[in-house]
Amino acid sequence: MTLLRDMCYPTPRELGLAARALADEHPDEVRLRQAGTSRAGQPLWVLSVAATGGAPRGADRSVLVVAGAHANEPVGGATALSLARRLLDDPTPRAGCGWHFLLCADPDGANLHRTPHPYSLLDYHRNFFRPPGPEQPEWAPSLLPPDRLPPETLALIALIDELRPVLQVSLHATDLGGSWVQLTRDVPGLAEPFAKSAADLRIPVENGASDAAGWPSPGPGIFVIPQPGSEAAGAFHPEDTRLSTWYHAHRYAGTTAIVEVPMWASDLVDDPTPHPDPRGALRMLAERLTSDAALVAGVRGGAHVPQDPRPHDDPAAAPLLRAVDWTLALIPRVAAEWTAGAPAEATAAYVASIDAFGRRLSLRAAAMLLRVLRAQEHPAAPGLDRLVTGWCEDFAARFGARWVPVATQVEHQSRTVLAAYDRLVAAGRPG
Repeated sequence: MTLLRDMCYPTPRELGLAARALADEHPDEVRLRQAGTSRAGQPLWVLSVAATGGAPRGADRSVLVVAGAHANEPVGGATALSLARRLLDDPTPRAGCGWHFLLCADPDGANLHRTPHPYSLLDYHRNFFRPPGPEQPEWAPSLLPPDRLPPETLALIALIDELRPVLQVSLHATDLGGSWVQLTRDVPGLAEPFAKSAADLRIPVENGASDAAGWPSPGPGIFVIPQPGSEAAGAFHPEDTRLSTWYHAHRYAGTTAIVEVPMWASDLVDDPTPHPDPRGALRMLAERLTSDAALVAGVRGGAHVPQDPRPHDDPAAAPLLRAVDWTLALIPRVAAEWTAGAPAEATAAYVASIDAFGRRLSLRAAAMLLRVLRAQEHPAAPGLDRLVTGWCEDFAARFGARWVPVATQVEHQSRTVLAAYDRLVAAGRPG
């Protein structure tokens, strides 16, 4: 298949305009509606494509695709629009099934992460933003009591309750690495079309994803989240995951797939050879992470920037600093887990994934702090700028980063979503 020329990541406003044009062009099959409002008053748009033989709301079953759950992972909106157009061109997956696309789950965050077409990791981090966990729509229920959930989360939960999707897909991305899929339930047969798509598009499969350490894996890059109470290693916390919006679809016998695709690819995360000393490597990576975080924390403390700056000075400062402090507070727990829970045997891909994860944690904190200091013309900004620049260059060089065109990212996510639904139908799960 010939891909379109490379495109930019669409903004929330551009997504809404494109979706409105699609609905106007296909009034009998496509519907655009507002499912809620963000904290800053932005609309949360849902684009629906009708099941063949009926309106979206009257479909026998439904699929819900969630884009933009993480502000710094902007490919999902482009994928959602591409999927909607595919379904109009080839309605086969719409037989008895309506498809619904939440175009951007966090438009406020997306507008703070302003990188429509980054040409390097440094460019990507110049305007980086990722909100703290309690402000992320999908994860807020695992970290906040029900009466404190943000409106974006409430809108997403209401949408799941309304649609009762047999399949919920959350479209995610990683800055540098490979592609992988997390599943709340196994989808038999997904590994084959997923791997074929990745190979066709020259996207490495992250077969040792740090997010999924110790999880059951029916095939390379496919990971099934362990059931609560299991003793799977890694960053899995059953009491948190069960409360996320990924699991809300289980109330209606649904399955959730989280589809990750890289912005920059690295073959290091696709290396299945055994690592000679994973415990030693993880100890070293934990020490480096702790040291790097201390550098950022030192700038944060020495700059004397208030936790809650006056909004009229810099409206972005407060959310950026909340994210900086949340990330810095997370790092000691991550480093301790790596030191205490390092496996005796692991692949080179797994160690590379841990390496990348550690680099991005401290880098993200530094990059967001730099935005605040630069806006204030703070004297500490040039030194922190040099640190961020060096870390980005080292990250890209260590991993041999190569840009994956946005159109290629979209193509791989689209194929994986359609394959997941096809395999669920083949397994007789929907309906």
